[in-house]
Amino acid sequence: MNCITLVGRCGRDPEARYFENGNVVANVSLAVNGIKRDADADWFNLQIWGKTAQVAVDHVRKGSLIGVSGRMTIEKWTDRATGEQKSKPVVVVDRLTLLGSKKDNEQQREAQPAPSGESGSAWDDEEPPF
Repeated sequence: MNCITLVGRCGRDPEARYFENGNVVANVSLAVNGIKRDADADWFNLQIWGKTAQVAVDHVRKGSLIGVSGRMTIEKWTDRATGEQKSKPVVVVDRLTLLGSKKDNEQQREAQPAPSGESGSAWDDEEPPF
């Protein structure tokens, strides 16, 4: 069984790619602290698809505390410049949970300028439906 569950903080804002068929994929890195306080964080590459990816793009920022569950895969490709085979582990996310407090989310929203035409979240008075 290939299942992974992680809780950590995002190392950067999600990067989204939109496809002609309407699908979207978001990629983000996640730092997960170890059990020992002095241990270095473990870093994971996350790949999020579809509606969940759009939620990540709209609500997750660098430093956001999130929980994810999904499966671990190995992404393989050939380097165009050298022709060398490359690979990296990637967590394909099935479920995303926003774990930061409402106060944390508001502070992040204030620190980040809202895209034109947007002023705040659709869930200002209630919990998001995910």
